[in-house]
Amino acid sequence: MNGRIPQHFIDELLQRADIVEIIGSRVPLKKAGREYKACCPFHGEKTPSFTVSPTKGFYHCFGCGAHGTALGFLMEYDRLEFIAAVEELATRLGLEVPREGAGQAQSPLAPVYDALAAAAAFFEKSLRTHPSAVDYLRSRGLDGETARTFRVGYAPPAWDSLLREFEDTDAERTRLAAAGLIVAREGGGYYDRFRDRIMFPIRDSRGRVIGFGGRVIGSGEPKYLNSPETAVFHKGQELYGLYEARQAERRLTRLLVVEGYMDVVSLGQHGICDAVATLGTATTPDQVRRLFRAVPEIVFCFDGDRAGRAAAWRALQASLPEVREGRQVRFLFLPDGEDPDSLVRKEGAKAFATRADAAVPLSDYLLEELQRQVGSDSLDARARLAELARPLVAMLPPGVYRELLTDRLSEAVGLRRERLTAALGTPSGSNAPAPARRPRPVPGQRPSLVRQAITLLVHHPELGRTVTVPPGLDTVRTRGTALLAELLELTRSTPGLTPGALVERFRERPEGPHLAELLAGQVLVGEAGAARELADSLQRIVAQARDERLAELVSKAASASLSTEEKDEFRRLQKEAAGIR
Repeated sequence: MNGRIPQHFIDELLQRADIVEIIGSRVPLKKAGREYKACCPFHGEKTPSFTVSPTKGFYHCFGCGAHGTALGFLMEYDRLEFIAAVEELATRLGLEVPREGAGQAQSPLAPVYDALAAAAAFFEKSLRTHPSAVDYLRSRGLDGETARTFRVGYAPPAWDSLLREFEDTDAERTRLAAAGLIVAREGGGYYDRFRDRIMFPIRDSRGRVIGFGGRVIGSGEPKYLNSPETAVFHKGQELYGLYEARQAERRLTRLLVVEGYMDVVSLGQHGICDAVATLGTATTPDQVRRLFRAVPEIVFCFDGDRAGRAAAWRALQASLPEVREGRQVRFLFLPDGEDPDSLVRKEGAKAFATRADAAVPLSDYLLEELQRQVGSDSLDARARLAELARPLVAMLPPGVYRELLTDRLSEAVGLRRERLTAALGTPSGSNAPAPARRPRPVPGQRPSLVRQAITLLVHHPELGRTVTVPPGLDTVRTRGTALLAELLELTRSTPGLTPGALVERFRERPEGPHLAELLAGQVLVGEAGAARELADSLQRIVAQARDERLAELVSKAASASLSTEEKDEFRRLQKEAAGIR
């Protein structure tokens, strides 16, 4: 059915849905005070850190950070796209999903997604009509079923094969360029970015195509060509095959990280469906965080040559800030001249899986590599080993894993643990500082007034209808006040909006994760106390902005540089500050 789902219907769904019932039908929940708890379904754990709040309409895992509304849970757990999750929730409630007319405004990124989807369909169709491309895939051992699963396609060799599939208009060319599918010529016009390449669509968590990797047929360069950075594609954050892996296995426990698209596809054909690939770059911290959101164990698979070892070392460094108890990183090095594609075809899936099961733990690989770098077991070499280890240990978050690794290091260096810790200057134990993460309020230090007001509104949306907004708030330009003003208007104009429904409205916006994080936290005041705090915060935001402007005008007055308008403003602000109206 065409048309956009009205926002008011999505709000109503989340207001009427029982998030405890929805999640409880899939995950065994236990009541804990006003909330419910369980072991997180999105990462492996033995102690429950997954909470569900019926009053907020929101779930949150304190272990892996997963959180969201009933819709978000259906999308993540059942692997549904947003529209399908809305329809599933509506069906449970016995509601019919309404649709607005096609003329309604759509997301500004919708044309980019549409262009990428159309391109993927074109490449799939082209594969069927180019025998040379089919023969190449067959020579690599790929069958039709696997090609369909991964939506493998082919970009024909002509310079304008894809261009001819779309309308010959400036608007269409702009859309294709924004999607990274065509390139502007210096003398005017455009040409296809991908030509004579096997095409691997890269999909996001909702299954939408966000970019492509193209593998040349033959000996051309570059061997692999990726989509450029676009509004929807950031290769340092994405992983090829993650969507397909989650579709194949509902209960993923491990992900195997390989280097090539064909490695992922070939392993998948042999029944190893837990493989993903980085997109032609070194493993990034963003990718590691995303992997750990999906599974508790990562196995990096690299060639055993010098380049593979260098890539593994970079992956280790990207992983260290995310390693803690309950998470595991291991390394699998393949025989010389082999990659996962060639090795699984030579040895078979069982032998390859056995290799993966025997992969080297991060701690072993780290110490072996440091010992290889220092080259001997002399006193000087052991001192050098300790010095090389210093920045690496400092990258680990405090906890049991860091303590155990420090113990291993002390054995290798030949120093008692306490002396090694003192020599390295790396804190350990409970006194170690928290790892560098998103700044949070320091205990005893109040958050900014704007953040405090936004937090209160997110937890108590009903306050938007009762709080008195002080004059002048709309003129304040402090960071975050635009979002605060939008939240005040939204909660005032939308009666009955739940905290979860409020945050859900920002799903596709940059502010969404920030608001979700605020809702995942705690507010230790009731509705009455929150109302007083919110009113006080709004008044103080205006007063603070006024005082800062007064200070600025005083400074200008000292140099006799005030304009007539600024002098009038100065007198007005002085009266307001003194309480004179």
